[in-house]
Amino acid sequence: WWLHATVLAAAALWGWALIGADPRSGEIAASFLHGPLLLFHEAGHVIWRLFGAWMSVLGGTLMQLLMPALIVAAFLWRNHDPFGAALGLWLLGVSLLDVAPYMYDALQPQLTLLNGSVGEAGGHDWIVLFESIGLLAQAQTIGLVVHRLGALVLLLALGWGAWLLVLQRRRIGGAVLREG
Repeated sequence: WWLHATVLAAAALWGWALIGADPRSGEIAASFLHGPLLLFHEAGHVIWRLFGAWMSVLGGTLMQLLMPALIVAAFLWRNHDPFGAALGLWLLGVSLLDVAPYMYDALQPQLTLLNGSVGEAGGHDWIVLFESIGLLAQAQTIGLVVHRLGALVLLLALGWGAWLLVLQRRRIGGAVLREG
């Protein structure tokens, strides 16, 4: 119980700092988790290339969001570990927070991409995607909404984890009373 409580407290503190990262500036890229999420993002471009150019572009973000969702599913259905699933959901929230600045940036590109360029010249995924569906003018609004969605998912995950700890503590307390 104490280990779970410590992990949840650390996730809450870290999550709060990530929620506070301004999606307009891309400062979340300085977070440790940005690196691993970026690996999934880049792998997604390669994997989803099988389904065409547009899916290859979307595949980066899709894979970045799909991996935490698969972690949730694996912990729930394979391991029967709802606490692990709550942490996976927390990671999904973090991943949404991580994608939001990239979406926001599409309208007026300022973020430096992996290849060192900025904007369309560098193959900015969300410029391509938003232009293709006629939503480039709404990029900043969408980025802010995705940031808020990420914050909500992260907070729901923390609430779920806390509720599981309460239930676990009650079971522990009941077992101690029966033994005493």
